[in-house]
Amino acid sequence: MTTDSVTLRPVGQVIGGRHEIFEDDWHDVRAVIRLDATSYDESALLGLEHFSHLEVVFQFDRIDPSAVPREPRPPRGDPDGAPVGVFAHRGPYRPNRLGVSRCRLLTVSGLDLHVADLDALSGTPVLDIKPYLAEFAPRHPVIQPGWATRLMRRYY
Repeated sequence: MTTDSVTLRPVGQVIGGRHEIFEDDWHDVRAVIRLDATSYDESALLGLEHFSHLEVVFQFDRIDPSAVPREPRPPRGDPDGAPVGVFAHRGPYRPNRLGVSRCRLLTVSGLDLHVADLDALSGTPVLDIKPYLAEFAPRHPVIQPGWATRLMRRYY
């Protein structure tokens, strides 16, 4: 395996919404994803207004990379939870501090995407934006452990 580095440049930034980290109750939190005007113009968003949902890739920029644990730990710090490996978590303490979120697209205005349910903080760098297509939903039943269902019941 090679250890090539990857350099990413944000395509935009989250404006508004939440300013502090806490993990639940993201339903209907409103924010704007503002594209970088030095790199993009409105044509980059052409046609996006016809979609109801987006998939947004962003960086957990407020997480210190040295604070990302490599050893198994309980999900979301649940004291009753059995430890699981870093790739069984969806939280911000990840090796590359990347987040992926599906959110509702409310409207497109210039270089601004008005969204709801995006679980990223104000000021978060956005690395990519994709329209969500129903054809990308799982074709087979989604299976997850009970602890995941229990811990996520108030997330959205």
